[in-house]
Amino acid sequence: MQSQVVRNCDGQPYCAAVPFQYRYGGSDSLEMNNDTVTEFILLGLSNDPLTQIFLFVFLTTVYIVILLGNTLIIFLTITDQCLHTPMYFFLFNLSLLDILYSTSSLPRMLKDLLSLHKSISFGECAAQMYFALSFGISECILLVVMAYDRYIAICYPLHYTSIIKKSLCIKIAISIYICGFMLSISHVALTLNVNLCGHNKINHFVCEVPEILSLGCENISVVEFVIYLGVIVLLLTPVTFIAISYIQIILTILNLASGAGKQKAFSTCSSHIMVVTIFYGSAMAAYMKPKSSSAPDNDKMIALFYLFLTPLLNPFIYTIRNKDVKESLKKLDRFM
Repeated sequence: MQSQVVRNCDGQPYCAAVPFQYRYGGSDSLEMNNDTVTEFILLGLSNDPLTQIFLFVFLTTVYIVILLGNTLIIFLTITDQCLHTPMYFFLFNLSLLDILYSTSSLPRMLKDLLSLHKSISFGECAAQMYFALSFGISECILLVVMAYDRYIAICYPLHYTSIIKKSLCIKIAISIYICGFMLSISHVALTLNVNLCGHNKINHFVCEVPEILSLGCENISVVEFVIYLGVIVLLLTPVTFIAISYIQIILTILNLASGAGKQKAFSTCSSHIMVVTIFYGSAMAAYMKPKSSSAPDNDKMIALFYLFLTPLLNPFIYTIRNKDVKESLKKLDRFM
């Protein structure tokens, strides 16, 4: 508040208080008089300069490995005729999604590690959140499809080619991307519709739905409930379906007479189970935890798992434990 001298009807002066309107300057760039947020400040993983340099070098290496590893899988599945099967078609899409998913966040994070002002515009934040959610949801659905593919291949091997056709695989892949991009719209729209009352400091290294909601200054229980319900559908439902599929797969494998057949089936499925465990486990820890137990540092570590660790490990998991991919790598080595 600030004082201003005015006169009453009798001409006598008196002091009147008038509202003091102000703006934040610098990187905050907020108009506090109407509570409009024009940009956010990402606090990142650390404020220590040496730690930031170390993180930049480390995460740059991680990003390069993600790009090279997943690009190699994509190249092998395209060029090797032996890998032109539904299983490897879905693996191709998983590698593509891993590249897109990590690219939606990591380059921006690397830029912020070298910047003094870690601000991100409202539009950039919305775009980052939208694309990360779209690729993440698409990967959730794809992992379910890959589990179903293994279920048909092991439990109904004689009917596999008649059920899982090439045309069906293409339709499924297109549907996965459409679902991912459509379902994320509602989450982002609900999140960005929350009144932030000028709060713009995000204690994270990326724009995430829980972190944006934590800035809200009004009762957002309805919004949180709707988003939480969506998370349950997108995480618990796929996990349940995958669990049921693998119970059936394990029972079928145990009934196989051939020891070699059991080993091959277990080897194929164990790769997928490892990926599912890392991805869904970290995603559920981030999005389904009670609000009271939320700790910023823990949230950041969990986010590193599903944003970067899964895309980093997928190429290694599928090449080390997969005989067909290893044979394809040997062919490539001989050709070079």
